Amino acid sequence: MNKDFLKYQAQTSPYPLGMEVSHAIGSYIYDTNNNKYLDFVAGVSACSLGHQHPRVNQAIKDQLDKYSHVMVYGEYSQSPAVQYCKLLAEHLPPALNKVYLVNSGTEATEGALKLVRRVTGRSQLISCNNAYHGNTMGSMSVMGFEERKQIFRPLIPDVDFITFNNEADLEKITTRTAGIIMESIQGGAGFIQPQNNFLAKVKQRCEEVGALLIIDEIQPGFGRTGKLFGFENYNVIPDVIIIGKGMGGGMPVGAFVAKEEYMDLLSHDPKLGHITTFGGHPVIAAACLATLQEVLESNLMAEAMEKEQLFRSLLVHPLIQEVRGIGLMLAAMTADAEITNQVILKCQDRGLILFWLLFEGCAIRITPPLTISEDEIREGCQIILEVMDEVLEGLTTI
Repeated sequence: MNKDFLKYQAQTSPYPLGMEVSHAIGSYIYDTNNNKYLDFVAGVSACSLGHQHPRVNQAIKDQLDKYSHVMVYGEYSQSPAVQYCKLLAEHLPPALNKVYLVNSGTEATEGALKLVRRVTGRSQLISCNNAYHGNTMGSMSVMGFEERKQIFRPLIPDVDFITFNNEADLEKITTRTAGIIMESIQGGAGFIQPQNNFLAKVKQRCEEVGALLIIDEIQPGFGRTGKLFGFENYNVIPDVIIIGKGMGGGMPVGAFVAKEEYMDLLSHDPKLGHITTFGGHPVIAAACLATLQEVLESNLMAEAMEKEQLFRSLLVHPLIQEVRGIGLMLAAMTADAEITNQVILKCQDRGLILFWLLFEGCAIRITPPLTISEDEIREGCQIILEVMDEVLEGLTTI
């Protein structure tokens, strides 16, 4: 591992994987020793079109030749951002028609939380146990995992939590509630899908008490679940959505989206209700536009569902208890975290990149680029099964 990487670059965990990256293309990442790794993670769901997608690369290069950053967000009309917001709004329900571009998913969360308080004049926020919406102070306040946030308290006050898919908890949403934030599919908790029309029931409860529903599409969004956004699978139209990750084809970006009447409140009383220097950056927006065009104009969303079935047909092993998720947002569940750790680390040694989920230690993350081929799926799954055979043999000989 590069010693300067550890010495000069702040780390997020005691034991980073430490691959020294040389280049990446398509579904593969190469290290500085020219070892080739099949990527089943896509930068944690961010590289939706794989690595070095020609359409995205060309859009970035073309925009660089015109102009890069020229002004803080919201002052100048810059074509890539305007085109992107228009195209996105045209493919969302009419109630989601105005876009605020920011720099990351966690900033999108911050903006959405501010928005629902501004719209309702209320303070209470509700989130879900084991939820993850980012890691800045506001986003951490609605993280439903106390172990990760206790050391940073005090956080934003007046936040309560419910359990995903627990209908009895909906009574906690009251006339005090500004908004409830929830993922369309819980990511860090283990790729848990809503059951029994749960999201629609949350929206109905919000309407009864005048609260707003924020749906976090940062992981499920942009075709990963077979629809442009995850909520489209579950019979609900949220009041606000937050997006990021796969939105930029590997570039850093986020946004929150709501109806014009709500979004316009951020421009007055007080003005600058949300402000960002680099939000809507023209080079990033060009990458977003190219990514969205490719997702919409190709067959990638339908293929995501076909590829899910291929994964499910291949990932059959005594160590796999179930495969959770939908489309290309999948998690292979083992019996315990140590098995998961062994499989992930041994697979990297064999040239396959897998990863963990934030809070569910038994889950093996499988979120490849939408562009992954069937042959690449078969290649990666064969490695997983071979590694699992080794791990199982080790368990039976203890």
